[in-house]
Parts: sequence; structure tokens; C-alpha cells
Amino acid sequence: MNSTTPGASVTVVGIGADGWPGLGDPGRAALRHAQVVLGGGRQLDLLPGEVTAQRVPWPTPLLPALPDLLAAHAGRRICVLASGDPMWFGIGSHLARLVGPHRVRVLGHPSSISLACARLGWPVERVTVRSAVGRDLDRVRRDLAPGRLLLVLGPDATTPAALARTLTDAGYGASELTVLAALGTDREHRVDGCAHDWNAEPGDPLHVVAVRVAAAPGTRVLSTVPGLPDDAFDHDGALTKREGRALALSRLAPTVDDLLWDVGAGCGSIAVEWLRTDPSTSAVAVEARAERAERITGNARALGVPHLRVVRGQAPDALADLPAPDAVFVGGGLTAPGVFDAVWTALRPGGRLVAHAVTLEGERVLVDQSVQRGGDLTRLSVERAAPLGGFTGWKPARPLVQWAVTKP
Repeated sequence: MNSTTPGASVTVVGIGADGWPGLGDPGRAALRHAQVVLGGGRQLDLLPGEVTAQRVPWPTPLLPALPDLLAAHAGRRICVLASGDPMWFGIGSHLARLVGPHRVRVLGHPSSISLACARLGWPVERVTVRSAVGRDLDRVRRDLAPGRLLLVLGPDATTPAALARTLTDAGYGASELTVLAALGTDREHRVDGCAHDWNAEPGDPLHVVAVRVAAAPGTRVLSTVPGLPDDAFDHDGALTKREGRALALSRLAPTVDDLLWDVGAGCGSIAVEWLRTDPSTSAVAVEARAERAERITGNARALGVPHLRVVRGQAPDALADLPAPDAVFVGGGLTAPGVFDAVWTALRPGGRLVAHAVTLEGERVLVDQSVQRGGDLTRLSVERAAPLGGFTGWKPARPLVQWAVTKP
């Protein structure tokens, strides 16, 4: 790995809320030996006078300033303080990417997650962890399912009440909440309650909220497997129906860190379900109509993916400044001039393109493109049982043609 700060060498020391008494001998020795210690003001205040190094608080924002900060202290023995485990939502991974893992020595400390699981008797491997520090709390909606064990890291003392409201709004007000505050210190305490009647006052800002997820009667449990019910989305008819959506996502094949363009997104169902498959994925929904763009934002928030980026504009012009995608879905409009050329040019090598058509004109475009570029053509016909007089018969939906292709 190439280092952006040649010569930089850093020791990262994880420190708990119990401060110096909770550190092991290696961590204490590294701090005594350091010439400069970088960290948050709260962490720096935990160090005793025997640590004589220069203490430098983190600037805000931190990450953009980090290269210059390290360069300013090049050649000195640098220690960095991190809360708990430096590699768990911590500064350790950022430093490893920046200067190279061979120049970073990490001295870990039990994380708040490990401490919380120890107090609750929860197996760490079964727990889902979400951070609301610098992130939208609505992301937890994706993880809601009866019986799930959820730990939420909050930015401040208002997080438990906000989380309780979010759970109740999503139909999970029956969930049990436990706030574990000041873990590992002599101030450690817990507050227990239920989401739908949570009334505890804001407490210690250093806390973890544990949730044993339970659904209220009548709550529909939504899977992260693609193919949500159509009525899970607010839409005006501009919706890729359930069966076509599941088929499209299987061909778009989201994997770790992949970016999707959902072009002509309608209500955003493809982009939303793409994001629900894996928290590391990202997506851009491109939609020309203002009311539909607003609807996409609402669907994303309600279904636990508020980080979906919505771009209002008409393709291909709206695509010009977007980052190159790993996958593209075009639910309609591939017949518009310039759209195919724009998405195909932007698509990364090895990327997947899936396009749908329900008209003869759109179908003709897909057939022509498949002749030129290969890929698979699929025609999907769905019939649903519906009343027919006093009986029941099959009611066919409009046939859908799908073209799926991988860019060489």
C-alpha cells in the first residue's frame, strides 16, 4: 500500500471511559514514550500528568485534516487515542488506509459493544450493531425483525428517546430497550423500558442502547430479500412490480461497496431494495418529476435506507457528474436519445446493466441492443387470481421484457 504520509508511524491506543486505570501496560508504556498524543478532548483529559507528550485535540472536521496533521508531526513518536476498540467504528482503520497498516500499531481495548454484550448476556456474534453517530437513525428500520438483538451507538443523550419513537413509528413499539451508560466506569448504570412508553429523561451521553426487537400486533415484517410487496412503497403507479423487481435485483447482483444508478426511478423501489441487501452498498436514484423524487425520499426513509441519494433531473443530462456505477437499472426510457450511450459509457468494466420494457417500441430497443452487445433477454408474464363473476380466474399483468448484460 502506498503511504500518503511517508515516514509517518503511529501507535493507536484504545482507551475506555475508565481512562488510565483501565489501560494495560503496553498502552501506558506507549503513551509515556510518546512525544505527541492526538485525540478527542475527552480522551486527552483522561491522561495523568506522567504523560508528558504534547497533547493535540482533533480538529473539526477530522478526516480531511488528518494527512496534514500527521505530516506536521512527522519524525516524532505519535500516539493516537481512540475510544474502546480503535478498529470498531474508530480511527484505527482510517489511519491504516492513510499511512499503511505496516506503519500503524494498534493496542486495543474492549469496545462498548463487547462490554454491553457482557452485561446483557448476549452472544456478540448474534448482535446487529448500528451507529447513529453522524448517521441517520432511520437506518435501523432496515434491521427490524422480531427477535433481533440490536445495539445502537448514539451521538448524545437524546438518542434513546429518538430511537424509541422510530421503533414505535415502524410498528416495533413492543421492543425492549436498555440504555447502558458509562460502561466500564464506577458511574456505570442502566435504564430499562419499552419503546412505546419510553419516558426516561436524557442521561449520560456515553451510552449504548440495546434493543430486543419485538413487533406490535399486525406489524408486517419486511425481509431484506428483494421482492417486497408492492404496497410497501408509496407510489403513483410508477413502480417496478414485485416479480420484475426481484428478477431485476438478481441480475443487478449487488455486492460489497457496489454503486447502483436507478435511472427513471419512479418511486425508487429498485434503488431502495438494492440498498436493503447490504449496508455497504450505495445508490443514486435519478428522477425527473419533483413529486416522484419526494416520494423516493420518503420510501427510502420508511424502509431504512435514508442514505439513498436522489437526483432530480432528466437523463442523460442528470447523469453527467455522477460517480461511475457498478450496476445500472433503467426501468423505462431507454428509447430516449442518448440514455443508453450515457449509461453504457459510465458503467464500470464488469458492471451489470438491466433494462425493462413494457411497450413494443421499448422492446425493439432491447432486442437491437442484445443483438449488438449480447446479454440475456427474458419475457416475464405474471397472472394473479382475481374474482371473475361469482368465480375466480386468472388476471394477466402486462408482460415485461428484461435485458440483462455485463459490460466486458
